[in-house]
Amino acid sequence: MSCIRFNTPAQRRQLAADAPAMLTSDDPVAQFLSPAVTASKVARIRRLAGDPDPKIREAAALSYHAPLEVYEALSRDPDAGVRACIAKNEHAPCDILRRLADDPDERVRGFVAINYFVPADAMQALADDPSAVVRGLVDWKARLAVEEGRVDDDRLEPALLAAR
Repeated sequence: MSCIRFNTPAQRRQLAADAPAMLTSDDPVAQFLSPAVTASKVARIRRLAGDPDPKIREAAALSYHAPLEVYEALSRDPDAGVRACIAKNEHAPCDILRRLADDPDERVRGFVAINYFVPADAMQALADDPSAVVRGLVDWKARLAVEEGRVDDDRLEPALLAAR
């Protein structure tokens, strides 16, 4: 018996017509739904956050479903890579991103600078960062926001425009 299936054009049209509407998106990623967030998933994230291996803690820091106390603990992790993962996480709370804008590690501050969900006051502080790399990322993000039509030039903070 062959595992190859040969459908006629009429059968392929019928299969496409019977497919659920949510699967007809042109974006292939939209065809895959994430599983529901359960208590066991949150417990697993907590276990990952406590792992001795910083690479495993980074996985927890990148999670969109970590509880606040996990984000808080990982934002104070001794490993800069873990803190950088929190800094780039779009679901990290604003207060944590504000604190990470003052992180001693340039890479962490750089990831805060390019996170679109960082508060304006933290961006203002990063615009005056001692690191030319971080200031450059702030400038790049400001130009990108204008190019994408997210903000107009006249709505950008003066310090961000001065960096341009």
